[in-house]
Amino acid sequence: MMTTFSRGRRTALAFGLAALMAVASTAGEARPGSGGSMGSRGSNTHSAPPPTATAPGAVAPMQRSMTQPGPQMGAPAAPQRRFGGGFFAGLLGAGLLGALIGGGFFGGLGGIASFLGLLLQVGLLVGVVLLVVRFLRRRREEPAMAGAYHRSGPAAGPGGPLGGGLGGGLGGLGAGLGGGAARQARPPQRDEVGIGPQDFDAFERTLGQVQLAYGAEDAATLRRLTTPEMLGYFSEELRANAARGVVNKIADVKLQQGDLAEAWREGPVDYATVAMRYTLRDAVIERASGRVVETNPPEATEIWTFLRERGGQWVVSAIQQTR
Repeated sequence: MMTTFSRGRRTALAFGLAALMAVASTAGEARPGSGGSMGSRGSNTHSAPPPTATAPGAVAPMQRSMTQPGPQMGAPAAPQRRFGGGFFAGLLGAGLLGALIGGGFFGGLGGIASFLGLLLQVGLLVGVVLLVVRFLRRRREEPAMAGAYHRSGPAAGPGGPLGGGLGGGLGGLGAGLGGGAARQARPPQRDEVGIGPQDFDAFERTLGQVQLAYGAEDAATLRRLTTPEMLGYFSEELRANAARGVVNKIADVKLQQGDLAEAWREGPVDYATVAMRYTLRDAVIERASGRVVETNPPEATEIWTFLRERGGQWVVSAIQQTR
């Protein structure tokens, strides 16, 4: 009797643990791309996008990508030419050599006392060189530090980097590029393409369409709005949901704020990386019963990269998570 009861308890415990693991496996897998950073940004795939007012913090590096790091990735840095590395090194070497052969440092040092005097002079000279190097290094770093502060410094009020926008129902996308006050508060991001209001409209529209198509498991729409690589990642996530017997329902996607991180060209292809903060209703539903298995945070901030062939439409080529 006890044996049967114990086996029954062990069996129930095993099923319970399996159920908990199944539920846990759905955590972080809701929303397209929320499982990690994925996709390709052309030659910038393995470089972090610049910070923006919408996403001033760090961006998670690409975890899944068909674009491999180029030869320049991980190459040893070129040796730095330090101040005093040539002239002063030769001067010190000559002084030490003179001391050894009796010629002295700066003329005529000999014996133990002379050698101690040599060491004192060398120490003083090294100290002066270090002070000069530190002064010059600080002078070089000051402009870079000032630029970094303006790039990710405090947000301005209405009409600044977080206010206003470009209008036209953008819901905040492009706010970092609108108005003279914004341009003075933060240096403009690199834009070799000339991103305008119509492009921001397309980014916002695509954000909502991709989210809703993912929730509806609409592969045809996802194929139209994403690159083949991103479609493959989304399809993999949807198949995993189906295997677990759940579906990720998404609704009420609304962009709250967004701005351009960078835009560039590579041959006939235009790229645009955009930081977007948006709200949505996001829940994982059990297919058989309709029971809510998991509800996810109602707001997200992500870095989306879009590409287009010259004259074509923008499609999603990468999604990166913020830290």
